[in-house]
Amino acid sequence: MLSNSKLLKNEFDFSKLRLLETSSFDCGVNSRDVHSKPMRNDTILVLVSQAEPAEAQLAMLTKGLANAKIIAGNSAEVFEQETVRATVLFNWSGSLALFKQVFAMCPNLLWVHSRSVGTLFPELIESAVPLTNGAGVFSASLGEFTLGAILYFAKDFRRMIRNQMAGVWEAFDVSWASGHTVGIIGYGDIGHAIAERVRALGMTVLAVRRHAPLPKTANPLVAETYTPEHRLEMISRCDYVVAAAPLTSETRGMIGAAEFAAMKPTAVVINVGRGPVINEEAMISALSSGRIKGAALDVFDHEPLPMGHPFYKLENVLLSPHCADHTPDWLDNAMKFFIEQYERFRKGEPLLNVVDKKLGY
Repeated sequence: MLSNSKLLKNEFDFSKLRLLETSSFDCGVNSRDVHSKPMRNDTILVLVSQAEPAEAQLAMLTKGLANAKIIAGNSAEVFEQETVRATVLFNWSGSLALFKQVFAMCPNLLWVHSRSVGTLFPELIESAVPLTNGAGVFSASLGEFTLGAILYFAKDFRRMIRNQMAGVWEAFDVSWASGHTVGIIGYGDIGHAIAERVRALGMTVLAVRRHAPLPKTANPLVAETYTPEHRLEMISRCDYVVAAAPLTSETRGMIGAAEFAAMKPTAVVINVGRGPVINEEAMISALSSGRIKGAALDVFDHEPLPMGHPFYKLENVLLSPHCADHTPDWLDNAMKFFIEQYERFRKGEPLLNVVDKKLGY
């Protein structure tokens, strides 16, 4: 077993499927109810992707959790000797297939954490193991991306850039963002971050939530809240429609042909949630025909977006390759959140971001 000091100097070699392990000490975890008890050793399995470097964050993890045994890898074979002892499963960047495979190999898990939101599968949903995620860690940067997308279309930055590159001096009128209406479908942490930023710009915020709040608990940032059944009414009022919902059976295809038909011809759609929340075929049709003004997209049905996809050519699409939240510290922040979560787990304190697995978020 590698010591912590050796581990921090050791290169994370995916080609050899090298294990990362910290020294194992007592760390105080007992039951599935997450009540602490002394003399407990935790084994944490960390699922990583070969395509995404994680050396710096894994070094943070081993330094921050010196009393736990940590094993990281990108294949199920890496974990075979430790799955029976594993108490925590952390999907850092592993594929859904790997997540499902390793979860099935671990009979004694007490807690599962996923860096991203929406990584659910039937076996996990039906299990009694609590699931948490990194919701909220990336919300601020997604809020900024949304604000940037609004200004991109309101001020017609594409036209400015095109004229500049062509050496053309052409004055033209631009639109206000202030005074216009933003509708947020899926008002969670991301929706709240968006609302804070657009309200500061003088915009009106409407929202779709699974349950409309009671008057006494209404969010002061939101002028009016709608249930999903009344989303067409909200959408028809909006200049910007923002999808910020997680992907569930209820939200898949939530914005489709009927929703695009209800939009203003000057409306812009922004997706910072999950690609399949919007019916892609219906969106391409609306964009190609000029039924709506444009779209700013950070997420897609299939990623990477295939070569030749219409989104690459459409002049009224702002395309981000799922990196709107990739600030210089985004990975460090995600790992810091897990380390803080583990301290709560170790002490038997309530965990943050516990997922209602039946609802999907």
